[in-house]
Amino acid sequence: MRRFRGLFFSLLVIAACSLIAGRYGPGAAAGRAAAAVPASEDDLAGSLKQFTSIYRLVEENAADRVSPDQSIYKGAIPGMLRTLDPHSSFFDPRDFQEMREEQRGKYYGVGMTIQPKDNRIVVVAPFTGSPAYKAGIRPGDVILEVDGKRTEGMSSKEVADLLKGPKGTPVTVVIGREGVDKPLTFQLIRGEIPRYSVQTAFWLKPGIAYIDIEMFNENTSEELEAAFRKLSEQNIRGLVLDLRSNPGGLLSEGVAVAGRFLKKGQVVVSSRGRTSPERPYVATNGGAAGNYPIVVLVDRYSASAAEIVAGALQDHDRAWVFGDNTFGKGLVQTVFPLSEGTGLALTTAKYYTPSGRLIQRDYTSGSFYEYYYNRKEGPKNTLDVKMTDAGRPVYGGNGIQPDEKFTLKYNRFQVELLRKGAFRDYIPKYFAGRDLKLGRDWNPDQEMLNDFHQFLLKNNYSFTEAEFAENNDWVRQQLKREALVTSAGLDESLKYAVEIDPAVQKAVESLPKAQALLELQKKQLVQAGKRSPRD
Repeated sequence: MRRFRGLFFSLLVIAACSLIAGRYGPGAAAGRAAAAVPASEDDLAGSLKQFTSIYRLVEENAADRVSPDQSIYKGAIPGMLRTLDPHSSFFDPRDFQEMREEQRGKYYGVGMTIQPKDNRIVVVAPFTGSPAYKAGIRPGDVILEVDGKRTEGMSSKEVADLLKGPKGTPVTVVIGREGVDKPLTFQLIRGEIPRYSVQTAFWLKPGIAYIDIEMFNENTSEELEAAFRKLSEQNIRGLVLDLRSNPGGLLSEGVAVAGRFLKKGQVVVSSRGRTSPERPYVATNGGAAGNYPIVVLVDRYSASAAEIVAGALQDHDRAWVFGDNTFGKGLVQTVFPLSEGTGLALTTAKYYTPSGRLIQRDYTSGSFYEYYYNRKEGPKNTLDVKMTDAGRPVYGGNGIQPDEKFTLKYNRFQVELLRKGAFRDYIPKYFAGRDLKLGRDWNPDQEMLNDFHQFLLKNNYSFTEAEFAENNDWVRQQLKREALVTSAGLDESLKYAVEIDPAVQKAVESLPKAQALLELQKKQLVQAGKRSPRD
């Protein structure tokens, strides 16, 4: 009964969140506005009373025992939030902890990515410099046990929870490895594992820099500054800023990143909601960057704070946006910590780009599943057309639409191999009994290509000989990319993947278009100066 009262209290707190938003949300006005409608309190009390009656009936009469965690945390609360929008979410204690780890940009564990395969948990890659990396754990290793617990049948999340723990504590991991008869036992000491949001920063060619921002956590703007110091920003003559597959994150960090490329005081984004007045976020660190051309790479998985950055640079004509339409998330969530280690991310406002665009996609005409996974690109919303600073038309309602469209297309053979993880499965077999160290200029030879061909046949991959021959160069590139994870580390593999990426190569070719935007800016300033009254 005590447990039930605790869960009921959590439900009551969530129902009352609109009343305390002014205390924890974006501005005290929200609290005053919500508190001005007490007439609904009787309705709220009546609804909660009805809920408790239904819950008691279910608990007492259901054929199977009712789990409060499942019925409340996984059922009633998410069900209520689904009536609002796709982005309001309830976090149980474990999910809330993971969200905070992502925001902080670090956790404590052994440092490797894992995935399920054939009812087993397989290492995808250890992070460079992590305890797992230093101990010699490789991609393709199968995790058999963690601290004596068999992992067969476990999910990746369950195994990850076993590997995490307080800093400095030991964990024993038993590994199965291709080409090794007996399991290998590793005694690891958990350490602090940084989740870098700026994963890759290097020179594509003299004067042309590449920086990839994978998410926006508490450290993103600091990591970006460190990347520019490493590159010596004064030497940059053009920048490719990669925001592809960036799901977003903290609004404040998106504002800080966009702001460094703008002029001080320029609006980065503004937000307004039912209980909060319009609030502009401006560039406070404007002018930190040099006046070099920028191409921003985006795709359909660039969302939230990534869209804020792309939209701000596009509206102010500071960057040429290249790629695919972004996800289209224009809703702002406020996170409310609740009792028992849970939390609520509630949509409290909508955000608008500097030109006034609302980029949120429609989520009312289909299911939330379709909204997330079966996205269809709609036409330009001609009813929501705005202008950039230089007078270029931009449109709302369907994400950030790039200035130049580019979609990387894979053929049937490539999709077959990537979808089934052919390269990831083959490389551990290739390195079984071979030296892990590859020469700096190593490339897959014909012998390796023939061996991979046999591997595909043996494992029943669907392809024709003509398809294999037509894709020889691509296969060699993918074999090298995956082999570098084992031989040189994840960082080197990511760098090589960028160097051979057709989208990145095309983005570099578009830098003159970004330069033209800078020239357009200068022309606008000159014309504005001529129109200004003189003393």
